[in-house]
Amino acid sequence: MRNIFKYIIAITGVLIMISCGDNAGQQQQAQGPAPYPVLEVPSRTITGYTSYPASLEGVVNSAVRAKVSGYITDVLVDEGQKVNKGQLLFKLETQSLSQDAGAARANVNAAQVEVDKLKPLVEKNIISSVQLETAKAKLAQAQASYQSVAANIGYASIKSPVDGYVGAIPYREGALVSPGDPTPLTTVSQINEIYAFFSMNESDYLNFIQTTEGENLAEKLKNIPPVELQLVNGTTYDHKGKIETVTGQIDPSTGTVSFRAVFPNPNEILASGNSGQVRIPKTYENVPVVPEASSFEQQGRVYVYRVQGDSLAVSRVIEVRDRVQKLIVVASGIEPGEKIIAQGVGQLRNNTPIKPQPVSFDSIANTLQPVFK
Repeated sequence: MRNIFKYIIAITGVLIMISCGDNAGQQQQAQGPAPYPVLEVPSRTITGYTSYPASLEGVVNSAVRAKVSGYITDVLVDEGQKVNKGQLLFKLETQSLSQDAGAARANVNAAQVEVDKLKPLVEKNIISSVQLETAKAKLAQAQASYQSVAANIGYASIKSPVDGYVGAIPYREGALVSPGDPTPLTTVSQINEIYAFFSMNESDYLNFIQTTEGENLAEKLKNIPPVELQLVNGTTYDHKGKIETVTGQIDPSTGTVSFRAVFPNPNEILASGNSGQVRIPKTYENVPVVPEASSFEQQGRVYVYRVQGDSLAVSRVIEVRDRVQKLIVVASGIEPGEKIIAQGVGQLRNNTPIKPQPVSFDSIANTLQPVFK
């Protein structure tokens, strides 16, 4: 009897489970497809940017170096100060040079006395003219030595080679400097215009050049649109620049090609030594775009859910041409006018029945975040 009782209890449990399952299925069927927002894929003209790290320098960036060895006695300017060409920047100790100059001047005087003494003797044919010419040669040698020492004294007064702004000053009073020092005394830069130096890898360079209009490199440079400069604080510089030069050669040590862009700097906001990001624009005209938030990724491929027959969400692979401002520029896989699921793609599976709820493209594009990124 006990076994029969257990068997009856087991059968009853199974029947209850089947009944519950039937009720759940009937309830789900009664609810019908879930509602999902749906948008129509538009065709738009959109501009994207590719950014490259850049270092900034003044169009004239003149290193100031000592031409003679000596101790710095005076630093006459400060970092960031505006200076004019020929303005005195540093003074070096000249005591030893002055002593050398005195000795050289004495040699000049002695040689001049010898020449003056021999001239009348030659005129009277008392001595040979060879002796006089030898004395004159010694005088010229003494004068050259004196002029060399005098020039070195002049070099001890170090002046600005150009108009501009003084950079860092690593050496101060009492420092011993010489022409062979690897670090200059300072750098004077003209910053009314600023150069931005940046590089592209070989692949980016080829894509960039091949898609730029022009028969040769010179023509392509002229057709490159103005570029932007993003500063280190995240803001975009007020003035646009122009790419002026490209080496066109791959640096074997880095595998990159070097570019130079120039930016106006009327307010002198930029300075040599600054850094930033050069942003090169690329415009896509009349292309299909979808919000990144309406896409998802699986195994390296990008998908959207296309609405099929107004009631079925079907996954569709799309090829991404670019990503611009939370939008995907579509190369293939979806066409303008087709409808896709706008929101909630992370909850769907392929061939899921849905109840479409039309929404505008703009209401979705700027408000949602992509899933599965």
